Amino acid sequence: MRTDTKCIHAGYTPKNGEPRMIPIIESTTFKYDSSRDMGDLFDLKANGYFYSRLQNPTCDMVAAKLAALEGGTAGMLTSSGQAANFFSVFNVANAGDHVVSSAAIYGGTFNLFQVTMKKMGIDFTFVSPYCSEEELNAAFRPNTKAVFGETIANPALCVLDIEKFVKAAHDHGVPFIIDNTFATPINCRPIEWGADIVTHSTTKYIDGHDSSVGGAIIDGGNFDWMAHKDKFPGLTIPDESYHGIVYAEQFGKEGAFITKATAQLMRDFGSTPSPFSAYIINLGIESLSVRMKRHCENGQRIAEYLEAHDKVSWVNYPGLKSSQDYEIAQKYMPNGTCGVVSFELAGGREQAEAFMGHLKVAMIATHVADAHTCVLHPASSTHRQLSDKELEECGVSPSMIRFSCGIEDVQDLIEDLEQALAQV
Repeated sequence: MRTDTKCIHAGYTPKNGEPRMIPIIESTTFKYDSSRDMGDLFDLKANGYFYSRLQNPTCDMVAAKLAALEGGTAGMLTSSGQAANFFSVFNVANAGDHVVSSAAIYGGTFNLFQVTMKKMGIDFTFVSPYCSEEELNAAFRPNTKAVFGETIANPALCVLDIEKFVKAAHDHGVPFIIDNTFATPINCRPIEWGADIVTHSTTKYIDGHDSSVGGAIIDGGNFDWMAHKDKFPGLTIPDESYHGIVYAEQFGKEGAFITKATAQLMRDFGSTPSPFSAYIINLGIESLSVRMKRHCENGQRIAEYLEAHDKVSWVNYPGLKSSQDYEIAQKYMPNGTCGVVSFELAGGREQAEAFMGHLKVAMIATHVADAHTCVLHPASSTHRQLSDKELEECGVSPSMIRFSCGIEDVQDLIEDLEQALAQV
């Protein structure tokens, strides 16, 4: 099936007389005929479900659909995109380890890495997404366990050179993890460019209707954990909490990463999505390919309008030929990038806040990438916890405005911008 068709049909095939839509299995537990049957599940010797904190059929159907869309071999849902990024890194990096990350990432992820995971004993080195191969390679250490980046950085909109980061990761024997939230698998499938693990905040375009918080992790199934046995003991030596199971041996390249993340991390941290949330996410996926086309069309038109306006000092959108990311975006995302536009008004921070207050269609909201157009001042909201230096490293100026184009009529959005700009 092609991508648009997978949005509808992947992950669940009803049998004769079964529900046409993915069923909501709203149950914490599952009944078995014998203790031996349940014991086989606890020992990971059999497939099935025993407690929805770890796995649930509805959630797994949606994860399977996302894995099919990304071209991966296994997937899991989490309660948020933040949980997905945490699990993806913590699944391979422990106290005393090191991770290389692009500096141009979402502020919440930057804080997770720089503050919270640092308290857990994991050190991060942040590099510019535009760094040279030499600068990137210089960031690695003997204890480096992964490389992390975002396809399109939120909100800086830098487009990552995936192949450059993949090559560096693989040259040093570690996986490349990439957050594909803004591009979605409709516009970019990083696994096809060599990425090993893909994460999503499904809260954004994948849900698309501001209805359900969630996240996802997809394994490309290509990284050979056993070839780097000493680097990844969690996957390559016996797990005593599961009677000595070796994930990489029992589940292979295709399933080891997700099985470990489910059996260990979901078991212990419990960042569990509800079956109903998964159902809502699936409804969003069904229209994802259609919506992304409209988001990108609106984003392009709005970026072009703002670029020509005399009260706008600069505009950043990967679809503009003036963007430093235009050529790399054409390589990885020739059919469109996203609907998010970043820009700055000539009058600075105060003017930005006044302008946002005059908007009528676009809503001020701590959200991005859904059917409603929304606007945000990152420096005073999503990136508020970062210092000026950290803001600069993330590609966020103190006066930047993030404008997320929904799927409204683009002329209404332009008229809304026009009346608001006229008042500042």
